[in-house]
Amino acid sequence: MQREIDVISLLEDSLRETPEHLEGIGTVIKIGDNICKVYGLNDAVFGEFIEFENGAKGMVFDLDEDFVSVVLLESGATVVEQEVARRTGSVFSVPVGDQLIGRVLSATGRPIDALGDLKTTQKMPLERVAPGIIYRAPINRSLETGIAVIDSLIPIGRGQRELLIGNRSTGKTAIAIDTILHQKDQNVICIYVSIGHKQSHTARIIYELEKAGALEYSIIIDADAKEPALNQYLAPYTGCTVGEYFMQQGRDALVIYDDLSNHAIAYRELSLLLRRPPGREAYPGDIFYIHSRLLERAGRLNKELGGGSLTALPVIQTQGDDISAYIPTNLISITDGQIFLDTNLFNKGIRPAVNIGLSVSRVGAAAQTRAMKKVSGSLKLELAQYNELLAFEQFGSELDKASQRALDRGRRAIEILRQPEHETYSFVDQTIFLFLLKENYLDKLPLHAVRPFVTQCASYVKASHSDVYKNIFDSQDITDAILVDLRMAVEEFMMIFSVPAK
Repeated sequence: MQREIDVISLLEDSLRETPEHLEGIGTVIKIGDNICKVYGLNDAVFGEFIEFENGAKGMVFDLDEDFVSVVLLESGATVVEQEVARRTGSVFSVPVGDQLIGRVLSATGRPIDALGDLKTTQKMPLERVAPGIIYRAPINRSLETGIAVIDSLIPIGRGQRELLIGNRSTGKTAIAIDTILHQKDQNVICIYVSIGHKQSHTARIIYELEKAGALEYSIIIDADAKEPALNQYLAPYTGCTVGEYFMQQGRDALVIYDDLSNHAIAYRELSLLLRRPPGREAYPGDIFYIHSRLLERAGRLNKELGGGSLTALPVIQTQGDDISAYIPTNLISITDGQIFLDTNLFNKGIRPAVNIGLSVSRVGAAAQTRAMKKVSGSLKLELAQYNELLAFEQFGSELDKASQRALDRGRRAIEILRQPEHETYSFVDQTIFLFLLKENYLDKLPLHAVRPFVTQCASYVKASHSDVYKNIFDSQDITDAILVDLRMAVEEFMMIFSVPAK
């Protein structure tokens, strides 16, 4: 009797082993719209790489009771029904390392710049858990953009997530590219992720970065408009993973997602094809989660983990300046502040067209230098008073002298903050600009001479009083001793400045 039981147990064990041995193989039961339904991959996990008999590859995107849905990575892949699909046992990973610097990659980490293969064997998984609060450090170091209106009023810290939001063609990408150009000699690795744009758009950006020598510290991830929806969905996660590598090495990285509106549309397309229930504006219910788990990975690590940082600048497009739409409000609630670009200001020629009233940085002055804090303290209030009084001036009301002075001062502040594209200034230059406004050196100048005066004055201080300039740079402060020397330098410059013709 005991022998019979032992034989039955052996048979049961052998039968149990058979399906475990075969579990990594499935069969394609349906194919359409670049999505395969595969039967038999019962133990597949979300995000796993699947290989097909003819060499095509895909990623598990949905787990149903009887089958899994696999989205193909290449739109032209020829997968047919009854074809065999195999599990790889590995989740989607992308190459990382210093060898990526200066290269243009696809969303899957493949080089597309005709400069040869990547000379790196390091890979990191695309999906990673964001570091917990105990592994992070406070954000108190400034990430200079070189744009005066941002660095003085809406400062960005290393490790912050700051949203660039506005209508189409209001200068969002221009701000992002200028920020990359300004990182030269700042020890910041820049990753620009292009999502759903035309190839000509990305080619122009690559040309501008190359011309300025910025490709030496930049990486481009491109998922253009002709790419499958999956690649457009994966692109920002690829950029984030590449940036995380540098953060874990104790270095500072900046990643720009341009733009997450197209990312949300790509994810909506995938979700509808997978028959997931649509919600508001046909977006799936987890549309908030795909962006939150991406942006939560930005931050600054503590000293024990190297002290590296990953700063995120997501870009989002609005329609009709409506920041209360579904995707914009989602991203506003995830990020640490937003820079809102106003169409009306852009059309008036005030560029960058930053709306000071609707823009905010929740890190704020913690990421500013002491010098900048001293000269920009009252600037936001002065601009708010200017905008309020502007409405009264339009009605032709007679204003008192104090109101007229506030209007005049506001106009001069806006002239200082106006800045040509691809022209950035160090924080010392910006400090001198705002010092001239604060100390009333601009009051008697005609309006058209304000901008030439401040830029030439900063250049004069740098060239003729390099010790003053260097002291501000090194101390990041304007001490009483520096203040005396700076005033002397400005008064010298006033004697040689000639007002340009209008």
